[in-house]
Amino acid sequence: MSSAIVVGSGPNGLACAAVLASRGVEVTVIEAEERIGGGTRSSELTVPGLLHDECSAAHPMAVNGPATASLHLERHGLEFRWPEVDLAHPLDGGGGASMLRSLDATVAGLGEAGSRWRQVFGPSAEAYEALTEDIYQPIVRVPRHPVKLVRFGLRAAAPANLLARRLGTPEAAALFGGVAAHAYAPLNLPLSSAVGMALISCGHANGWPVAKGGSVAIAEALASVVREHAGRIETGRRVRSLDELPLADAVVLDLAPRGVVELAGDRLPSRVARAYRRFKHGPGAFKLDLAVEGGVPWTYEPARRAGTVHVSGSFEEIALCEREIKRGRMPERPFVLVGQQYLADPGRSKGDLHPVWTYAHVPSGYSGDASEAILDQVERFAPGLRDRIVARATRAPQEIEAANANFLGGDIITGANTPLQTLFRPRITPKPYSTGIPGVFICSAATPPGAGAHGINGYNAAEAVLRTL
Repeated sequence: MSSAIVVGSGPNGLACAAVLASRGVEVTVIEAEERIGGGTRSSELTVPGLLHDECSAAHPMAVNGPATASLHLERHGLEFRWPEVDLAHPLDGGGGASMLRSLDATVAGLGEAGSRWRQVFGPSAEAYEALTEDIYQPIVRVPRHPVKLVRFGLRAAAPANLLARRLGTPEAAALFGGVAAHAYAPLNLPLSSAVGMALISCGHANGWPVAKGGSVAIAEALASVVREHAGRIETGRRVRSLDELPLADAVVLDLAPRGVVELAGDRLPSRVARAYRRFKHGPGAFKLDLAVEGGVPWTYEPARRAGTVHVSGSFEEIALCEREIKRGRMPERPFVLVGQQYLADPGRSKGDLHPVWTYAHVPSGYSGDASEAILDQVERFAPGLRDRIVARATRAPQEIEAANANFLGGDIITGANTPLQTLFRPRITPKPYSTGIPGVFICSAATPPGAGAHGINGYNAAEAVLRTL
């Protein structure tokens, strides 16, 4: 029997381990922290009985992703729940825009911009299942659906500010801009539309659901697969060198490139070591979790039914914020994401007291307290919020990194989405999961297709491992 060791138990490490174990490989997972899950951990952060996701919240790409589907995670307790409104984007004056899983319903709600929304996102949303066979893979490969991929790629390659202008109204532009801002990149760069195109297309195909019982349910389901196939998971064991590991046919590292360099040392080929050291990390996140009596009193009514709310005003305001944090300056009005997972998963609440998940984009390593800036932004569109807050918990960029070493400087997407790194992660190579050391692989969010608690990177890395065993 072949054997493999996976270092790191984030969703990609666990997905890799689960795939390998299900294919007959003897697997051991080693996790530095006391709990598994990485970016899929959930905890009672504010009030006993209120369940908050510590990092990831909504999971559009996990629903029908290759790891979820091939491993039949529903048999291991994973259940997705959908909010009535997937995404809302309030604007000043009480208006706003919303995205629903239904493309037709979204188009109808966007008024005169609806037909343009359909033109831009409709083809890739309708072809999303086929597109995943290409966009979930490394870019250096022969595409399975070249025509669909080219149609998607032409829009994804555009700067987000140009695509926003094409949508025609401030509401539609802001709705798109908030999704594009998930890339943590200036919205005037080439390829800054790519993340927005993917998430919106996926949203119309799959919705933006949450995991019942918290994002930790994803980690628990993957861990259940590992154990079902006699795999072992060790926690509280920090690996500092590859030399510490027992002999195995393959070693897979769910680590940022910097972590791979630290573990591998001189064993890394010099060209790979140089590329990993040059790998760029992006801005940080400042997280604020709230226990809110009665929920958030949004002025824009659809936001009261939305699982995710982007709090950032106009497209121009979003673009300014992303430019500022890229320059290392904390904006007065940061881009804020609000998660209301309890609307789809009421078991996270305690009576009329609800867990509200927020974070703001901040400069890398930001050492200030962004709590009041976040609350000011939310109160701008939900007057009276502060009066409803019963408890709060904060996590600054340094604390985010301390809890997960892959999130350098609070970079929760494990790598800047520069134009080059959007195409080639973690280095320019047709084999991005290979470290150049025979039998040693990398599977973190620094690899294709990028960030998200979907496990696709780990699934792809597992397939790379299996091809060598």
